[in-house]
Order: sequence, then C-alpha cells, then structure tokens
Amino acid sequence: MSDLAVRLDHVYKKFRKGEIYDSLRDLLPALTGRLFRQSELSATDKREFWALQDISFEAKRGEAIGIIGHNGAGKSTMLKILSRIMKPTKGHMEVNGRLSALIEVTAGFHPDLTGRENIYLNGTILGMSRREIATKLPEIIAFSGLEEFIDTPVKRYSSGMFARLGFSVAAHVDPEVLVVDEVLSVGDYLFQQKCIARMKGVIHSGATVLFVSHNLRAVAELCPRALLLDHGKLAGSGPTNQVIRQYLDGSCGQRTLPANVPVYISTVRIRDQNGEGITFDSGQTIWIDVEVMARRPTQKLAIVFWILDDSQVDICDTSTERLGMGSFSLDAGECFTCTFEVQLNLVQGTFYPSLALHRYDIQTTYDSWSPAATIYVRSDADVRGIANCFPKITAHEKAEAAALRGAGLRICG
Repeated sequence: MSDLAVRLDHVYKKFRKGEIYDSLRDLLPALTGRLFRQSELSATDKREFWALQDISFEAKRGEAIGIIGHNGAGKSTMLKILSRIMKPTKGHMEVNGRLSALIEVTAGFHPDLTGRENIYLNGTILGMSRREIATKLPEIIAFSGLEEFIDTPVKRYSSGMFARLGFSVAAHVDPEVLVVDEVLSVGDYLFQQKCIARMKGVIHSGATVLFVSHNLRAVAELCPRALLLDHGKLAGSGPTNQVIRQYLDGSCGQRTLPANVPVYISTVRIRDQNGEGITFDSGQTIWIDVEVMARRPTQKLAIVFWILDDSQVDICDTSTERLGMGSFSLDAGECFTCTFEVQLNLVQGTFYPSLALHRYDIQTTYDSWSPAATIYVRSDADVRGIANCFPKITAHEKAEAAALRGAGLRICG
C-alpha cells in the first residue's frame, strides 16, 4: 500500500465575485442599472478571482498537518476541494483512503431530527453502515456529552452543541484521512482538549489529519508540520514552529516607527537551549534576545520586559535596571544587545512577551513593542490559573493517616 495519503498537484480554484442572475426577476433590474452607468467595469474590477493558486503538497499516512493563514487566505477552500465538496478549476487532487470531514458545524444535519437520528444520518453520509453506527452509538453519544439532549431536535441545539455532535460522529468514522476546519473554536475549552486528544489517537492509529485553525497553540500542539496560505498561494511549508513564526512575523511582527524616535527596539528573538522554538513546556527556561538601535544620542536607557496572558493581564514585569544591570547610553548609530533568561512557571496557554525602551529618571518611554512575540506553553498536568506551582498529590493509607494525626497533623475528611 502506498504511504501517500493526500496529494495536491498544482491546484487552482477560481470564483466569480458579485451576483449570478439565475432568474428573469434578478436579471431585468441588473440590465436596467447598466443602462445608466457612465462606463464599463475597468480592468481592476474583474469579477473573477483565484481563491487558490498553484497549491502543491503531499501528506503521508499518520501525519498531522496544520493549515494556517489570515481570513480569506484559501484554507477552507482547500479543505473543501480535499473533501470533494468542490472541484479544482485546474490541477489534480488525490486522496487515498476513507475520508471524514468536519467543515461546517451544521453540515449533514437535519434540524427537525433528533441528535440520535442525526448521528445515523451524518454517519451514513460519511460512509458508515447502519450496523457500524449502531455499534458505536453509545461511544459517540458519550464523547459528545449530550446524553441529556440526544433525543431533542437539533434545531434547539446551540452552536457549541452542534460542534460537539458533529465532531463526535466525524471522529468515530475510523477515517484514514480526517479533515477538520475551524469549527472547534465554538466548543468549550475542555471539549477542545478532548477533541485534540481524540485527533492524536486518530493519528497514532495511522490516519492522516489536516487541521485548519486560528488557534495557533492547538496547531503547534497537534501538528509537527504546517502550511501557510496567503491570498490563495502557498507562502510557507515546514516545521510548525517555523511556519507559525513566519505567519506572526508577517501579520504582527512589522512595525512602523515615527521618524522622530531617537532610539528603538530593532530585533526580538525567543529561543530555547537549541536556539529556536515557539512552543515550550511549563517550567522550561527560555531566552529573549533584544537588540536596540539609536538614531540620535540617548542617555540612561533601560529595557522593560513583561509578559501578557490572553486577557492582556500583566503576569510578569521587570527591566534591565530593576535586575541590577543599571542604565545604558547610546550614540547615534550605536547598537545595544542583551538577553533575558526566563523560567516559564506558567500553566498551559498562550502568552505574549513584550518590550519597551524607558528612561526612569524622567519617566519617558521611547519605544514600546507589545506584543513582541507569541509563545505557547504546554503542560501534561491539568493546572489552571496563571502560575504553575507544579503541585503533587500523595494518598495516605489509614495507618499512615493515624500516624500523621498522632504527630499533630490535622487531616480533614
């Protein structure tokens, strides 16, 4: 059997902007409007546009590939082509094996049918036999967590409940290729973690996963390799950390500084002991390299460093001066570099290292870069909040508990 699961070979997809007149009622007003136009559409107003342009990549069996990019980059279009919902305008697409797709939250559901009935309907659409669905029905319902509402018509479901049921069916098809779009973003945090664990199980079973998401932490956690789409073109491909960094540098890493700023932060680099990284383990040490450039002579400078969480709460704040290095001064054209060493005693989540150039004696900030980078912290332990104190638990036998009481330790319960 071939090791190749998915292949796109120079795939293009063209759409037409604007209205398509498929009835006389729509066509007549459009023709009337054209009579009063002063000029025809210019060359820049062409209605046709390419949603995908010359996309080529391969995915092997058991491989997880993340697909990232800005809204409108072509991610969902590519998945719909892979799922055979659309046909490419040009190029060739190949999928070897049983494919299960979760593209739209409500796709494959009938609003008047119950959750149970829709499991049979959706499972059949995805290629499962009735016997296979009946065998897996208890597992699908349990995974969705909708036992209480499984016999309720799905038109009364919330978007999150739709996502739970849809993913539960798609993930139990035993697919050889699983295609998942952004729909998991509507689920709650615990269910998203459950889905990621399930996708890892699908990958370990030898299936291929193509995962589109704006949740870059989930992409980094699940997918060793990633693709970056930009305006329908393949802008990057490779290890996920490198592709995410390329995406972030392109979308939020560029800054426009006012011409009158005398000194500015020119470079920020986050790295681990191997000199790279964007995803780190809780408790791991990282280094933040900072470069400062001066346009004009500037005195008594300090570099302020802080970390924000997803809620923009400042969870750590220090500076070169507060860490005992003292201030520094630069002449025009001079450069200053330093490195912050930080231990990430943080819970699992997304965090944003930020920097500023500040002069304390006159309380002046010359430059601020927030966020200067995005990092993802992962942890095997389910510890929540902000700080990870690495808690451990020890269960005592009754004899040990009695001995502890005798030693003066109060035990509740």
